[in-house]
Amino acid sequence: MSDSGTLLAFKAGRAFRREGTNFVDPSPTKGAIILRKEDDLLHLIWRNRTTNEAEEDLILFPSDATFSKVSQASGRVYVLKFSSSDQRHFFWMQDASSARDEEFVNNVNGFLMDPDYEASWSSSSQPEASTSATGASSSSAPSGSQATPEQLAQLQQLLSTAMGAGVPPPSEMSLNDILTPANITPLFVSHPNLIPTLFPHLPPDLPTPPSPEVLQRIISSPQFRSAVSNFDQALRTGLLGGLVRGLGLPEEAGTGIEPFLRAIQRQADQERGEDSMDTD
Repeated sequence: MSDSGTLLAFKAGRAFRREGTNFVDPSPTKGAIILRKEDDLLHLIWRNRTTNEAEEDLILFPSDATFSKVSQASGRVYVLKFSSSDQRHFFWMQDASSARDEEFVNNVNGFLMDPDYEASWSSSSQPEASTSATGASSSSAPSGSQATPEQLAQLQQLLSTAMGAGVPPPSEMSLNDILTPANITPLFVSHPNLIPTLFPHLPPDLPTPPSPEVLQRIISSPQFRSAVSNFDQALRTGLLGGLVRGLGLPEEAGTGIEPFLRAIQRQADQERGEDSMDTD
């Protein structure tokens, strides 16, 4: 699935109304809701996270549907309702924490009202935009919730070095908590060899070679913070297993934030061990 049209993605399973009753039973199958815009049409896709197959693809028209919590159901059950028909599609949130449920629901409803809506996130999941964004406006970061292999490679390099510098990965921490200007900037100063490796992934109108000061402006820019947030969200859906294999990481590294950080840590430890043996 091309990531250029992806607007939003989050973990959610399906639920089904028990025949002849108003009871709704959640299915244990791991899944994800993905909102995509294709040919100016909004699609709500339910993807099976075990088989990676899209098992439901609904075309939604502006202001015709709403996504709301089912008050009669226990747990985190939501219903997609249509004003033009009696269709009902039930889903349940599968993220371990319910802290971001409201954000996801608000953004889903924003896109249901207007496909050109821009997702809004709290400061805990996407930091406020910095005013020092000079030089980052031509970044090629995608607007969807998945990352390109080039962005993954860049993040892998930064994370590997950051983890080697002792930045801890608490299970509830997001990538925006780790890839902060305060954490990244010292890496460019103490490891100047990183700058040439990042150059192919930077905006083409930067001075050559870019200075640590220029990189500081980039990593403080809203475009970079948004790209990190998008990658963070994509990891949380558990749908990036196939993509991270291209980085030499195990497929399970693409199934969540903590598995990804653990895989980066293992790789960094292994590389340090190999370097140590080379110098013996």
